Amino acid sequence: MKNMHKKFKSKFMLDPEIVYLNHGSFGACPKNIFNSLIKYQKLLEFEPVKHLAHDVFEYLEKSRESLGNYINCNKDDVVFSPNPSTALNTVIRSLDLNDGDEILTTNHEYGALDKTWKYICKKTGAKYIQKIIPLPLESKEDFINNFAEGITKKTKVIFLSHITSPTALIFPVKEICKIAREKNILSIIDGAHAPAQINLDISDINPDIYVGACHKWMCSPKGVSFLFSKKEYQNKIDPLVISWGYEPDKINNNQFIDYHQWQGTRDMSAFLTIPETINFLEKNNWREVTKECYKINLWAKKEINSLLNEEELSTDEFNGQMCSFYYKSKKDLNDFNIKFYLKYKIQLPFIEWNDKTLFRISIQAYNSKNDINVLLNALDDLK
Repeated sequence: MKNMHKKFKSKFMLDPEIVYLNHGSFGACPKNIFNSLIKYQKLLEFEPVKHLAHDVFEYLEKSRESLGNYINCNKDDVVFSPNPSTALNTVIRSLDLNDGDEILTTNHEYGALDKTWKYICKKTGAKYIQKIIPLPLESKEDFINNFAEGITKKTKVIFLSHITSPTALIFPVKEICKIAREKNILSIIDGAHAPAQINLDISDINPDIYVGACHKWMCSPKGVSFLFSKKEYQNKIDPLVISWGYEPDKINNNQFIDYHQWQGTRDMSAFLTIPETINFLEKNNWREVTKECYKINLWAKKEINSLLNEEELSTDEFNGQMCSFYYKSKKDLNDFNIKFYLKYKIQLPFIEWNDKTLFRISIQAYNSKNDINVLLNALDDLK
């Protein structure tokens, strides 16, 4: 797709003065999808009672059906949540964990969820085991074998990112979920970065629990994520908020949906935009877009590591539209992030990870090699 960025840059509302290489953090929403959000908000304000008490549930079912078709799962096995952290907190707080139970994960997980697990473990006496996955990561087999070594008779849950946040690596979750099934271990996958960055097929992965964000790489409005659960676990997942969905007179005749869909008065307009979001992706041949972004990302990976004379974190098979890089240590990263942004007008995150400093780039449809060249010039200036 030649000159892809020219076609798509005008479809987004991003500040034209900023080189935006941080789609992975909060995403960005195209204008026409954002307009659909406003449409549903207007319907809410036009007749609030009719909308919230009746119409919204029909719209939600259409959204769940559209999402289910897109990620290949049954619409009745998925509910919406404002963000992956909320969805995963809902699951984690519902687990029956006891003293000595082990949750096996890696040292590449999202920091907020590390905190959630540590909080729960402190209350229950369970142990959060972070298996060290050394870098560079060179093969799926190396990862699978290394991770599986952490499984013990006490392992009750496997928690794994599909695409890691700090290191931007695609983990072989399908293979790990298979191992979990064979050993009767609950598999929980944090897929915040997966939908629309890679082709997501829930049925093929076959996890017990899968959580994903729509407002990142699917480009929906902010505040749209989903929680998928196999049917045998759905009635074990308690909602964070007990409201009218608890023992309802008759809404969906589905406890999983009733419990988690009706949680007090809230604006669910963002959830309703999923059909329009998926239509945007399909209309614009998004699978070809992601392939082009992948090419730019791999080119950027070589150029940046060459400039910095740093080792790559992995072979290319572990990359999608994001890539992380080692960077010389900075004592105050918050201050450095602000100064870097103000001086170079580039939006990307510098983070601390396992006593190292990393920065991460995200390549989306509106990005070009010229954006990477701007970054290369900035990094060269800082040498």
